Amino acid sequence: MPKSSWSRKLEYGGQTWHEHCFLCSGCEQPLGSRSFVPDKGAHYCVPCYENKFAPRCARCSKTLTQGGVTYRDQPWHRECLVCTGCQTPLAGQQFTSRDEDPYCVACFGELFAPKCSSCKRPIVGLGGGKYVSFEDRHWHHNCFSCARCSTSLVGQGFVPDGDQVLCQGCSQAGP
Repeated sequence: MPKSSWSRKLEYGGQTWHEHCFLCSGCEQPLGSRSFVPDKGAHYCVPCYENKFAPRCARCSKTLTQGGVTYRDQPWHRECLVCTGCQTPLAGQQFTSRDEDPYCVACFGELFAPKCSSCKRPIVGLGGGKYVSFEDRHWHHNCFSCARCSTSLVGQGFVPDGDQVLCQGCSQAGP
């Protein structure tokens, strides 16, 4: 028998093909003994299957083949979901967003959160953080205290005195 007429037989799913006839439904290259993925009567080499059916990362548009995360109902590679400010990976971390851009708590606080009128640090309010607001000023709960005697003013009456706040007793005692 001439060499050109001989071909190996391949069997899969109860069917038999000539080796040169068992082709990828995507790139139409022979599958031979390569790994393939069956799909509704078609057969794809792994790269073609991933290219056609695997979800794509919302940031880099490359296929996600394993272990992605979901942000805003879209798939992302874990390494692509990073803080818009500092590029720190956010997967598995507490983070927030602004204008659909993800931010770590530190960057969000520095860039967008109101600053405490007492300690000047950001008031992020994540994780149950409580704060007090009065007019255009804000304080962390533990920073909201009388400027003179340091008594906590949370839940108490207070008197504004310029850029400070005083408890009732200190405001009545005078300067």
